[in-house]
Parts: sequence; C-alpha cells; structure tokens
Amino acid sequence: MKTRDTLIRLRRFQADEKRRKVAQIEAMIADFARMAADLDREIGQEEQRAGISDPAHFAYPTYARAAAQRRDNIRRSAEDLDVQLAAAKAALAEAFEELKKVEILDDRERSGERAAENARDQASMDAIGLGRARA
Repeated sequence: MKTRDTLIRLRRFQADEKRRKVAQIEAMIADFARMAADLDREIGQEEQRAGISDPAHFAYPTYARAAAQRRDNIRRSAEDLDVQLAAAKAALAEAFEELKKVEILDDRERSGERAAENARDQASMDAIGLGRARA
C-alpha cells in the first residue's frame, strides 16, 4: 500500500515537472515572438527615418541591418524551441500515460480489497442472522 502511494506520488511529480517544462518552453517562444515583433517595429521606424527600405542599398541604416540580424536569430531560436516543445509534449503525454496506468492499477487493487472486505462483512452478518434464526 505504501509503495503504491509512493509510486503514484512519484508519477504525479514527474508529470508535473514535464508540464512545467512545456509551459516554460511555450513562454520562451512567446517571449521570442514578442521580441521579434518589437525588432520588426524598430526596423520599420529606422527605415522610415532614413528613407531607405532596401537592405541591399549602400546607405541602408546599420542599426536596421543589425536589428534584422538579431530578429532572424531570435526567429531561428524560436524554431529550435518548437522542436524542443514537440519533444516535451511527447514526454508529457508519456508521463500522463504512466500516471494513469499506476492510478488504474491502484484503483483495481483497492476495489478488489473493498470487495473482499464487503464479502467478509456479509459473511459475518449472515452468521449473525443464522445464529438468531436458530435461537
């Protein structure tokens, strides 16, 4: 009984850890998307200020070129995180499956114990009833 409860707690902890990891990766992806959007806005402002929007132009603003490079790096990092997110979600699903298996096993064992206890109680009640019927 005690090892079963410990196993259930362990599986729940593992599932919670994997859920936290998924949430953390999703938050990082959202942060990267926000940062990329901010950089897009800054690039647009810098291009408007300079009056040049062609990155191939010789007088294209250096800040806009550097911000575009940072934005591209951030987007690549977000794509890498998407791969990690998919793996983390798969691990989370697996952890939930393991938890459910243990919980179902625990429920079956407990219902078997309850059925045996109910049968013992019924047998003792039957014995009391028979004893009174004979007297």
